[in-house]
Amino acid sequence: MRVGRVMEQLSEHQCQGWLEGYLLTGRHGLFTSYEAFIHIIDSMFNQHAKWLKVTNHIPWRRPIASLNYLLSSHVWRQDHNGFSHQDPGFIDHVVNKKAEVVRVYLPPDANTLLSTYDHCLRSRQYVNVVVAGKQPAPQFLSMEQAVAHCTRGLGIWDWAGTETEGQEPDVVLGCAGDVPTLEVLAAAEILRHRIPDLRVRVVNVVDLMRLQDEKEHPHGLSDKDFDTLFTRDKPVIFAYHGYPWLIHRLTYRRTGHANLHVRGYKEEGTTTTPFDMVMLNDLDRFHLVIDVIDRVPGLASRYAGLRQEMQDKRLEARQYTREHGDDLPEVRDWVWPDAQDLADTTQVDATIGTGGDNE
Repeated sequence: MRVGRVMEQLSEHQCQGWLEGYLLTGRHGLFTSYEAFIHIIDSMFNQHAKWLKVTNHIPWRRPIASLNYLLSSHVWRQDHNGFSHQDPGFIDHVVNKKAEVVRVYLPPDANTLLSTYDHCLRSRQYVNVVVAGKQPAPQFLSMEQAVAHCTRGLGIWDWAGTETEGQEPDVVLGCAGDVPTLEVLAAAEILRHRIPDLRVRVVNVVDLMRLQDEKEHPHGLSDKDFDTLFTRDKPVIFAYHGYPWLIHRLTYRRTGHANLHVRGYKEEGTTTTPFDMVMLNDLDRFHLVIDVIDRVPGLASRYAGLRQEMQDKRLEARQYTREHGDDLPEVRDWVWPDAQDLADTTQVDATIGTGGDNE
């Protein structure tokens, strides 16, 4: 008979110690925490990651189940807690460790979260960090699509873009994280209607380490594969869950790195609404549209009016928040048009996983 435990205590140190000991007995587990406060066990994570690296080369030490973190209450949804609870920097800390040990996942919806965690709970000898919000959010992929997407680790969402088969895109919109994905899709919809001749490619990243060079991380993409997805010479506007410089750090060797512009958290926060938070950090859909207009050659002069409209929408959204204590309904209630059909498709299937070549 399979049994488990749910143990709660307001001490990250205690929870980390519990889980490390539990894993050493041969069982499986996960540690869930507020994203901002997982930093409390930074040094304990260090010790476990170093221990895993060393034991990988000790033949008599059997592999143990991975240490799995699930970080919720993340930086973009601290509506009532505010600035003190807004820090996505644990990811930066984790990726300093040996590539053979650490994995970081940013599932964009519930089905990709299910697939990701199915994989994490089956894995051995890793530290898996999964960041996912716990607020109601749109569903973008069916379960089958989510499994395929997680197996790849990243991929083009052709249904969200407007590129023409056989032609290169004019711009790539990249995203990693649930809130950044939502803002990128909303920006893509605006571009679809307002600049219909613009060829937009949308690339979503679940496995963050896929961005790194294959010589630096087992999950890393070859230069050829990276250039195929993100192009060698087109502007890339990348919306990221955490601090923007990590994306630059992971991709600095890539051919088109000079064309990469990253939006993420830049230490601007307060107790406010979800959309106001992304606006404070220039990660919102309106600012992403402005970034596209500014960086795609030929758009600035042709679409100066749209750029101004996007600036006005930001001002309108901020004013509405100040007056009503909530976000504009058109922003708060936005979903991708086709996503509504997937709302009831989330299911748990013990046979699914993120296997393939991306173990």
